Amino acid sequence: MANAVIMPKAGITVESCIIGTWEKKVGDSVKVGDILFTYETDKASFECESTEEGTILEIFFNDGDEVPCLMNVCAIGAPGEDCSALRPGDAAPAEAPQEEAPKAEAVSAAAPQAAPAETTVSADGKVAVSPRAKKLAERAGVDASLATPTGPNGRIIERDVRNLMENPVAAPVQVAAAPASTAIPEAEYEDVKFSGIRRAISKSMSTSLSTMAQLTHNTSFDATAILAYRKLLKNSEGDVSGITLGDIVLYAVSRTLLNHPDLNAHMLDDNNIRLFKHVNLGVAVDTPRGLMVPTIFNADQKSLLEISKEVKELAAACREGNISPDKLSGGTFTVSNLGNMGVESFTPVINPPQTGILGVCGTIDRVKKGKDGEIKIYPAMGLSLTYDHRAVDGTPAARFQKELGYNLENFTALLAK
Repeated sequence: MANAVIMPKAGITVESCIIGTWEKKVGDSVKVGDILFTYETDKASFECESTEEGTILEIFFNDGDEVPCLMNVCAIGAPGEDCSALRPGDAAPAEAPQEEAPKAEAVSAAAPQAAPAETTVSADGKVAVSPRAKKLAERAGVDASLATPTGPNGRIIERDVRNLMENPVAAPVQVAAAPASTAIPEAEYEDVKFSGIRRAISKSMSTSLSTMAQLTHNTSFDATAILAYRKLLKNSEGDVSGITLGDIVLYAVSRTLLNHPDLNAHMLDDNNIRLFKHVNLGVAVDTPRGLMVPTIFNADQKSLLEISKEVKELAAACREGNISPDKLSGGTFTVSNLGNMGVESFTPVINPPQTGILGVCGTIDRVKKGKDGEIKIYPAMGLSLTYDHRAVDGTPAARFQKELGYNLENFTALLAK
């Protein structure tokens, strides 16, 4: 009896996944645990293992198709078994009525297949194939042009492809054409389809900028204290030697936000805001597949070392593509660090439905007058805060930046609290 393999549910909040690449094709024999295809959510990519043993009878969706979780993706069973009952309704819909041929022209399924002379051929030499028939042929891995047409005007329709699948024929020998006298010029560009993650980023950023009243403040603080503290940790032994400047900023943000609840919040709609009692800190991570934002839950209750370890684990899982989607949601505020890229200031875009995001910039040398009137050079680190003006006014946002800068300039005192 044929059985279906379903699209896995990759996380509690995931409703659908996008098929990446099929590793198997129709007719292949598979065992339980074999990789059938890759798939991705809007956050990460995974591999789907076969839950059945047998032969792949039919593949219901193509590379790039978005499939609801728990829907049948392919059928596996013994060769020749009927799997039509397993086919999802939207995977291979019945042919439209206008494509039905008169009953007198119906072709017996038992009749041998041959490339028909009466097949409609367009001016460019292509055989006329209905869209549904073409899609089925691609999934089944057969050449639709070899099917005997029964559709109107010699058009190949879905049932013709199914008949071909049951009674395959060999492709005719092609005579090589004479080489063209002129070479085809190489294209000067390449069209690339967005990945699932890139599409999700595109949609989220467009939604963010089109639905929020965003404004950015750029400030800086004297980074002498945290640079000295980072040097002290680096020269130490054990796990603390791996603590970075970025980890220090995350720690300070998690404590400072507790005094600024409007920035540690979600906008529910234009009239309601949800204030959180703890800081679930989103951290922007650059990956080969695009930007991802894992969450450090309850960051305000974790030590500097715990934050440092967790952010490294989350970033590694993002780059390897095996992070749980549940760890990529639930953030109440986000930090995006471009300091190591030499960025002096930028305008980070808020991650909806959050009300704020902090951009961390690099350090540059500036001058200031000391208490004794002497001019001194100091390392200034930039902070770019974007906030939703519907929820936060300019002065409260500036207060947050001022307090955060003070906490970073006096970081050891913050650790003692």
